[in-house]
Amino acid sequence: MYKEIICSEACNKLKRKIPYSWDLNIYRGCKHGCKYCYAIYSHQYLEAEEYFDDIYIKTNIVEQLERQLNSPSWKREIVNIGGITDSYQPVEKVYKLMPDILRLMIKYKTPCIISTKSDLILRDYDLIDELSRITYVNVAATITCINENIRKKIEPNAVPTIDRFKMLKEFNKTNASTGLHFMPIIPYITDGFENVDLIYNQAAHCKVDYVLPGVLYLRGKTRKVFFDFIRQEYPNLYEPLQTLYKKGGAGKEYKDELYAMVNQIKEKYNLSSSYSKPLKEKLRNYTNEQLTLF
Repeated sequence: MYKEIICSEACNKLKRKIPYSWDLNIYRGCKHGCKYCYAIYSHQYLEAEEYFDDIYIKTNIVEQLERQLNSPSWKREIVNIGGITDSYQPVEKVYKLMPDILRLMIKYKTPCIISTKSDLILRDYDLIDELSRITYVNVAATITCINENIRKKIEPNAVPTIDRFKMLKEFNKTNASTGLHFMPIIPYITDGFENVDLIYNQAAHCKVDYVLPGVLYLRGKTRKVFFDFIRQEYPNLYEPLQTLYKKGGAGKEYKDELYAMVNQIKEKYNLSSSYSKPLKEKLRNYTNEQLTLF
């Protein structure tokens, strides 16, 4: 169900730079239905329960964004677009807010990071290409699994993995940096050598600037949603995962072994895991007049 709301601000200031300073989410809730989604908890502020079904649209976000970007106090800091909910989820086909968001980024020469699990972003290719030629832009795809049968279970409404790789390959033709967010890595499901190797192989083929891996973390309502899913689809893994996730994160021994394998594969394909390295390299191409970062 789509529900229209208004927002008081478009960009929210973050407490720490990672490496961006601001977060912009044009929707609340997400139709992708990812069983590991860390943002499920965010619906509690709206007194809503159905994170995957109740999608909130900030109908005045374009006007509010221009108000912020046009302010004398705006320093053209990096804006992370879609840090909590995917800006290119299915609702964007209806409301089409991202083109106007991107036009404002162009108008005010504001750098941004866009991460998505959808190839709908290709609709706005020309706008992102234009923006990438005047300031820093990073386009990242979140990819968890090569096997489509597994992918459909854990991310039922997201686009196929192959389409995300195709999207990255297209944006590699622009001046934007591209990245692959290999997260979350789900123990016993997507952490096998074959899956990891194939993902890094395809990432190298797409010439991404970096691959950022991250193992599954469970907290709050996400934990319940995830384990309900495991009980239904992978009952044999329910007890092993309960044992591994006595707390929010997997145990150190598991993570050390996992990242040792991931790092070995990363080196095999000569890929960086630095989120900030392409940022620094791209920034050298822009003058201080074009971009003031911090």
